[in-house]
Amino acid sequence: MAKTHTCGNTLTVSLEKPMPQFKSLLTFPTFFPQKQSFVEKYGKKYGTTASKTLYNGPYTFKGWNGTNNKFKLVKNKYYWDAKNVKTPEIDLQVVQKPEVAVQMYKTGKLDSALVNTPQLSQANKTNKGYRITPQATTVFLAYNQSGNVKALNNKKIRQALNMVTNRSELNSQVLSGTSTPATSFTPKGLSTVNGTDFATYAKQDYTYNKSEAQKLFKEGLSELGEKSITLEIEADTDRVANAKDVVNYLQGQWSKNLPGLKVTEKFVPFKQRLQDGTDANFQVMLTQWGADYAEPTTFLDLASTGNANNYNHNSNADHDALWNKAKGADATNDTKRAADEKGLEKIIHQEAILNPLYYQAQPELVNPNITGFYHHAVGVPLDFKLAARK
Repeated sequence: MAKTHTCGNTLTVSLEKPMPQFKSLLTFPTFFPQKQSFVEKYGKKYGTTASKTLYNGPYTFKGWNGTNNKFKLVKNKYYWDAKNVKTPEIDLQVVQKPEVAVQMYKTGKLDSALVNTPQLSQANKTNKGYRITPQATTVFLAYNQSGNVKALNNKKIRQALNMVTNRSELNSQVLSGTSTPATSFTPKGLSTVNGTDFATYAKQDYTYNKSEAQKLFKEGLSELGEKSITLEIEADTDRVANAKDVVNYLQGQWSKNLPGLKVTEKFVPFKQRLQDGTDANFQVMLTQWGADYAEPTTFLDLASTGNANNYNHNSNADHDALWNKAKGADATNDTKRAADEKGLEKIIHQEAILNPLYYQAQPELVNPNITGFYHHAVGVPLDFKLAARK
């Protein structure tokens, strides 16, 4: 919770407790300050085209009706830093098929196009303008530990599943090397500890180990009093990129390498997957988390008891105690908080609370003559403010 007050053009925020991530949170559009009297003046019309001065960003929309595929961004002369906005007008176009967008890029009809399938990425990686932008997003498997799935409340079963997951092969064979195999739940490029990337500082042993996985799985089955089990992997095909290919790979690898395990698949719309996660109406779920702010706690909180986004539905006393220490007594001490966060990564790994697969990235084609066009891992994803043509 926070209290705010203004004095002239200065906004002051007083926090009730330490929040080392607060400055990073302010990069989210939802935290952009608005003048109260102005918002109240326009009421329901606020955020519409009722007034040219409504927009506080570098660009305004022109020609957008909510469903059309072509519209423009027009430089906002009322923007506080308008003098540094490079380009007066930017044309945007929605192209449903990525193959079409790539072809339009190659013929000069577009200056930027996503190559968001492994096949397209592989085919265009040597083309002029190809680049991969990290997204501070971890794709992972949530294990339902609510009690609804007996097998997944067994730690050895979960550990076996983590150990038999070949993340390097998944990245190279399924994702065409566009992502980074996970070695922690927190992705690379999010934050640093004394100049070292946190994901490197907090690295865990997520190495593929078939023989140890088989041993643990056999012991887990014995503890359950079972000779075999069936697990279902649920995913959506309209949010997690390449979900079907990833699930197909995991199904084949797990079934082949863990005798006594049968793996089935279930694909649902994104909204249903979210609801199933909330309701614990699944067994194993392919999901992802993108950083809300540039600090590891945005990921590590997902394993905390009672977190609404904890689709593992786990409760681990050691994790909760260390989490409370990181956000409480050690919140303002960067060194101690980082050590706590590393400890949280260790607990997540040792207890196999979840299974981090890879850090997602966005392959794209961008005209080399375009400068100042950025994808940000945290905050506003697309930044056109300094975009210009050479």
